[in-house]
Amino acid sequence: MPVSVATLEAVLKRDRAIVAAALALVAALAWADLVFMAADMGDGGAASRWSAGYFAATFAMWAIMMAGMMIPSAAPAVLLFAALRRHAKASSAAPALLFACGYLVAWTAFSLAATVAQWRLSEAALLSPAMKSESAAFAGALFVAAGLFQFSGLKAACLAKCRSPAQFLVERRRDGLLGALVMGIEHGTYCVGCCWALMALLFAFGVMNLLWVAVLAAYVLAEKLLPAGPAVARAGGAAMMGLGIVLFIA
Repeated sequence: MPVSVATLEAVLKRDRAIVAAALALVAALAWADLVFMAADMGDGGAASRWSAGYFAATFAMWAIMMAGMMIPSAAPAVLLFAALRRHAKASSAAPALLFACGYLVAWTAFSLAATVAQWRLSEAALLSPAMKSESAAFAGALFVAAGLFQFSGLKAACLAKCRSPAQFLVERRRDGLLGALVMGIEHGTYCVGCCWALMALLFAFGVMNLLWVAVLAAYVLAEKLLPAGPAVARAGGAAMMGLGIVLFIA
């Protein structure tokens, strides 16, 4: 029996609501955990001696932070994926959530690399126990490098994929639940390629500086979703290089 347009729209709205609610819940829980961890550090919970347990806790911190920062900008792609699945008369909520999980897998891999980088920077005395730069020159170098990356071909290519999820979903279409997970990993990898240098700026003013985390998250959202996103990326790159030069001079 053919499905009526009204029925299809009702099911589509239901699936969209399920997926949107799940994404909002994960992002909210991630931010709540970040607030708790930041308060714990403020009470003297930060440590400077690296051990297996501290490495694991730092890795968890990065993974939670990346989830909180990046899920909002990925939500349109996840919801579009769910809509395309439903219009194809296939189940959508479970594959869409697997797509989102795949996206977070890519950022979890980045979190592992960031944890290793934080460990090495701490061992080199470039980061304080509060996880921020001990050197204005190092912070300046981070900003200049991030600013230069904003003008690179890799940034432009990855940002284009992030800004055009419909094209990505059509070109990289895979069937089944495993296919949804793989597509999420691929999309997340493009997002990591677009934003990794911005995330490295967390080492400048403090990995757990929530104001700085929120500013970077808002900037990522703007360059991905606003119509003038590419211009936002270039303007931000120029500002980063300028700030980096100021830090060098200071």
